[in-house]
Amino acid sequence: MALTYPGTPAGIAICSKFARYLFSMEEEIKKCLEVLARGGTILYPTDTIWGIGCDATNSKAVNKVYRLKQRTEQKSLIILLDDMSRLDAYVEVVPTIARDLLKHIDSPLTIIYPRAKNLAPNVMAEDHSIAIRIVKDTFCKTLIHDFGKPIVSTSANISGQNHPVTFKNISPILKKGVDHCVDESLDQIKEVKPSQIIKIDINGEFKIIRP
Repeated sequence: MALTYPGTPAGIAICSKFARYLFSMEEEIKKCLEVLARGGTILYPTDTIWGIGCDATNSKAVNKVYRLKQRTEQKSLIILLDDMSRLDAYVEVVPTIARDLLKHIDSPLTIIYPRAKNLAPNVMAEDHSIAIRIVKDTFCKTLIHDFGKPIVSTSANISGQNHPVTFKNISPILKKGVDHCVDESLDQIKEVKPSQIIKIDINGEFKIIRP
């Protein structure tokens, strides 16, 4: 396997491309933060598929997401966090098994926890449970960290339609409906599929909702 060194033309091109990516990511994060802070909605690449997001603590913003997706509020939404240490701020009790799963499963994993707190009521299920995924990709992790609050993540499709595999597959209605659409060039998604979902009870018992 041939190696590319930084000083070679190919190496310089790669470094230049990476630098442009980092600059673009920084600019997009700034734009997203402005929109989220004022209660707006964003269309952005998550660690799984493209999603529609908003401030998960803002009920009016969450309502906008439901309207965009034409989805009933009886179906709760997934929220994203940047670090496992922040779970305690939004879940009353984090079962030990949940922490173990998060430490040992590398693929995207969404866990449904009982007794959510400090979140918009309409982002939770009727039983006050909440689906949370801890992200590892750079864009989402940085965005959530800088925002300082969890962000909603629901697939970028009209309710009942298929999940879009690429940015080009996303409905023009959704692209125009959100307050900000992240540049397509930042799509670094490796696994174009929804995350695995596991529901955990307060006593630690769990069941797989989506493998």
